Amino acid sequence: MAECNIDHGQDDVKKKLISQEEFLPDELAVKMHIYLKDIRSQEELNDIFHLLKKYDTASEQDREERNEQLRKYVAEIE
Repeated sequence: MAECNIDHGQDDVKKKLISQEEFLPDELAVKMHIYLKDIRSQEELNDIFHLLKKYDTASEQDREERNEQLRKYVAEIE
C-alpha cells in the first residue's frame, strides 16, 4: 500500500468497512465490526482504512493478502 499522510478517524474506517463488507469474507467483516467497536490507535485506523480502500476492485491475490493483514488485527476475536 502506498503511504498516505491523511489520518482517518474511527467513523471513516467504519464507513469504509460498511462500503466494502459485501466483498469481504463474511467472518472477517463481522470480526472487523467487533474490532472497531473499541477505540483504536491512529496507526491501526490508517492501516485498516487503506487495506479496505478499493478492496472491491482489487485482484483475488491482492484481496487474499489484504485479508491476511486484516486477520492479524482480529485474531483474538472469536
